[in-house]
Amino acid sequence: MDSRLLSERSSVFERADPYAVSEYVNQHVGAHGIRLPAVGHPQASLSHRQFASLDLCRISYGGAVRVTSPALETIFHLQILLRGHCLWRGHKQEHYFAPGELLLINPDDPVDLTYSDDCEKFILKLPTALLESICDEQRWQRPGQGVRFLENRYRLDALDGFTGLLGMVCQEAESGEPLPRVQDHYAQIVGSKLLTLLKTNVSRENLCAQAASFERIADYIAGNLKLDISSEDLAQQARMSLRSLYALFERHAGTTPKHYIRQKKLERVHACLADPSCHVRNVTELALDYGFLHLGRFSESYRQQFGELPSDTLKRRG
Repeated sequence: MDSRLLSERSSVFERADPYAVSEYVNQHVGAHGIRLPAVGHPQASLSHRQFASLDLCRISYGGAVRVTSPALETIFHLQILLRGHCLWRGHKQEHYFAPGELLLINPDDPVDLTYSDDCEKFILKLPTALLESICDEQRWQRPGQGVRFLENRYRLDALDGFTGLLGMVCQEAESGEPLPRVQDHYAQIVGSKLLTLLKTNVSRENLCAQAASFERIADYIAGNLKLDISSEDLAQQARMSLRSLYALFERHAGTTPKHYIRQKKLERVHACLADPSCHVRNVTELALDYGFLHLGRFSESYRQQFGELPSDTLKRRG
């Protein structure tokens, strides 16, 4: 496995000053800071290749180095431990990663990692735009706040075919004549694999059955209430004409698709405001989460449906 994830042909640093390696990583892989042990003189090594919109990196710091970073914002980091161990500190949790384990860092996750002396990693950097474009191309529904992976830890041997794919990507990256179109295809495959193999907030179900029932469409709406679902989008997903969609909603709900979706969004907001276990910072933030951009209109619609203002519902919590 190790030999397939970048060879000496991609070497940038060998037994070098860790700060020099860190500076290079800041430029190419992601902003971070390092803290070296008080004693000793660690020697770091790094291999790196750019590959379409991806960055491939193999790194070791040669000492018990602590790496910290604020949220990466526009990139995902996939890190595979090759040797040694690495302590990861996440939100109210921590884990010692062993060889063969994979850490997935979301764009809004701060980074806090401590390498062992013999720790070596393979890091894959993916831009958020790549995963978003794949979702749009496949017509997968992604929340407005962006694609996120729901778990941080995975066993590499549990991800069917992914090890071999990374090996092929690294081999292609080190080939004599890079072919941009081939690299783009590989990057798309890597992103698609991650979105299908790992747990995400992306809904990959679409409504392309020939005869989508109203119940199925209603379930789809209920599962994607934070998205901006238009009647046209819904008709396209259900593979029916807009006229047929309107007839289906009139028959089963006595209203239009747009009004039905708005009503379900209001019901979800009301349920969340009334439930003490549902974390709500304020009414405005919750309304925006569900696509209500005109807060005055939202409050009036809410009052008409539930007989009180949303702020009153929040105040009545037990």
